[in-house]
Amino acid sequence: MPITPESAAAIRLVIVEDDEYLLVSLAQIMDSQPGITVVGAYASTEEAMEQTRWTAVDVLLADLGLPGISGVDLIAAATIQNPQLHALVHTVHDDRESLFTALRAGAIGYVIKGLPALETIDAVRAVSQGASSLSPSIAHFLIEEFRSNQAASAEEVLTPREVELLNLSAQGLMYKQIGERLMISGGTVHSHIKRIYRKLQAGSREQALRRAQALGYLRPKDED
Repeated sequence: MPITPESAAAIRLVIVEDDEYLLVSLAQIMDSQPGITVVGAYASTEEAMEQTRWTAVDVLLADLGLPGISGVDLIAAATIQNPQLHALVHTVHDDRESLFTALRAGAIGYVIKGLPALETIDAVRAVSQGASSLSPSIAHFLIEEFRSNQAASAEEVLTPREVELLNLSAQGLMYKQIGERLMISGGTVHSHIKRIYRKLQAGSREQALRRAQALGYLRPKDED
């Protein structure tokens, strides 16, 4: 379901959910609400990243357990492309690791599947205003632990420097050439590349570039 122009006053919502029945149901329920317009409904991160202009989206409602690239990576990539985007997780996962990873990626809301539809609707409205929407049973320990580990949150996404280096690598430049361009040593370039591979969970240059392309980190060739 591609993005279509809608009223600027409405909350522009994108839903990403791999359960087809739930995806259709959520899209119908949300689109029927006053002040909410579903501008995209997709079954995977790859489809959403390919078809969505994130600067035209206000709220992302995403599952975590998506096929292929995860919902966490989707949230991180979408919020990089649009820092004003508000991401809301909609998942069956209520374990601490999933919760904290999603928050560190940029989510500001987290609702568990199976709740009454009205609660999910209210959560969409809340996060659209920049307010956190968390289950009361987990809100306290989530916020406290997230604050204590805030310094480590940057580990989840690529830094602007890493994105720059990755784009140079995509041009086919060798470590030495990249180092000369950025005025750093080839060894430093190598260290950055290893860190990028780890963050992208890639075992090779080709795999790293494919994942980076899917997540929107690589610039179009005509911009280089």
